[in-house]
Amino acid sequence: MQPDRGVIRPLIKLTSIADGTLNAFDNIVDGAQALAMPNLRLGVTGLSRAGKTVFITALVHNLVHGGRLPLFQIAAEGRIARAFLQPQPDDTVPRFDYEAHVNTLLDERIWPQSTRQVSELRLTVEYESATFMKIMLGRGTLNLDIVDYPGEWLLDLPLLNKNFRTWSREALALASEPARKGLAAPWLDALAKTDPQTEADETQARDLAARFTAYLGACRDDDYALSLLPPGRFLMPGDMEGSPALTFCPLDLADGTSAKRGSLAAMMERRFEAYKKHVVRPFFREHFARLDRQIVLVDALSALNAGPAAVRDLEAALAGILSCFRPGRNSWLSHILVHRIDRILFAATKADHLHHTDHDRLEAILAKLVEKAVARAEFAGAEVEVSALAAIRATREAQVREAGVTLPTILGTPLPGERLEAETYDGNSEIALFPGDLPDDPAAIYEPAQGPAPDLRFIRFRPPKLERTAEGLTLSLPHIRLDRALQFLVGDKLA
Repeated sequence: MQPDRGVIRPLIKLTSIADGTLNAFDNIVDGAQALAMPNLRLGVTGLSRAGKTVFITALVHNLVHGGRLPLFQIAAEGRIARAFLQPQPDDTVPRFDYEAHVNTLLDERIWPQSTRQVSELRLTVEYESATFMKIMLGRGTLNLDIVDYPGEWLLDLPLLNKNFRTWSREALALASEPARKGLAAPWLDALAKTDPQTEADETQARDLAARFTAYLGACRDDDYALSLLPPGRFLMPGDMEGSPALTFCPLDLADGTSAKRGSLAAMMERRFEAYKKHVVRPFFREHFARLDRQIVLVDALSALNAGPAAVRDLEAALAGILSCFRPGRNSWLSHILVHRIDRILFAATKADHLHHTDHDRLEAILAKLVEKAVARAEFAGAEVEVSALAAIRATREAQVREAGVTLPTILGTPLPGERLEAETYDGNSEIALFPGDLPDDPAAIYEPAQGPAPDLRFIRFRPPKLERTAEGLTLSLPHIRLDRALQFLVGDKLA
């Protein structure tokens, strides 16, 4: 049986009345606080290495330092009085370490560590309104609470509607696909020698879970760039590493049989349910269910580098992510009782790895990947937009003449260890690179190449060296379409 790919299912149902009551109570508290001070909770997510940390850092840096944001209407009109960071409002959620990330980017010129847990940051924007009535009431203020969380955790939410047997069946079917079978072989071989009805043994459980986790990690390697990898905490365990709730794996269970008491199958099933109860459900209630707006960052270039199997896997993962959202229009009452995400932006990151003449093609490819998922969100009343952006622009553009042909190229400094053909870069030398052209037809990304493969070259570059003014002030971080993203996500709240 093949896994259920690309099918958009309704948002997971809360599995108890208590969950629904707690969500409503949290939303009432948030709504009451918003009456005193307007507040917007923006979720920032994306799968591994999509650029979540970089996006948040660049967003805050440009607003606080008055960056060049011509497509962000309030900035273009000079109506931002000031933007500044507030103390972390939630005492139980780690603060997004903005200052450390800025120092890493500016002083060391390396990219900050990837998101591995939920974090939050409050940015307050004081502004002059553009409407007569609001001008009469004085300066406006908006608290923007930015919630950073791994996209892999979203892929866990559908587990709440599955039992252990169903999840095992789907996971085994996925592991048997051609792109994954070789990576899963050590785990599948051990599973073939395992009797699920044998007496539970902790050593055996830990070995199987370790092999399963290694398979998931191999799928995420750059050479394969596969995206559909639940359970999300297996690759990002944090302080739960080694706990029983993360020490299980799918089992090959015979149809019509139930797990014997005290068996390995019973142990794995119990731990699967513990994972849902203690990991997945708290994330949904405490963080995800309270969001107002959402940006989903997508590293489409890595999938394109890895080939059609990775592209299809990314499409399935994005469909799974959007199926978890509660999209729709908000009213004052729905905003208090049931939060709905009324604007969702899908952003293809690393647009600076391409010449600008290919940006429209990158947007078209992402639009194709999320086509089915977006249709459902728009039907529910949410506004959805697709964009290609680079939250921090690491390259410049130039033209190089080679063999009588003028090529549109990008100039940048590759990260140490990046390789292209036979050359390995040292992290100090700037190069000119023609990355190739994306296909005009987005559907071509699904088909194996007929004849010679497209000559696409995507490598990672170091952050830019920022210019300084005569007074020694560091200029704001350069970007591509960060202002367009800001206008869509928060522009209406700053009118």
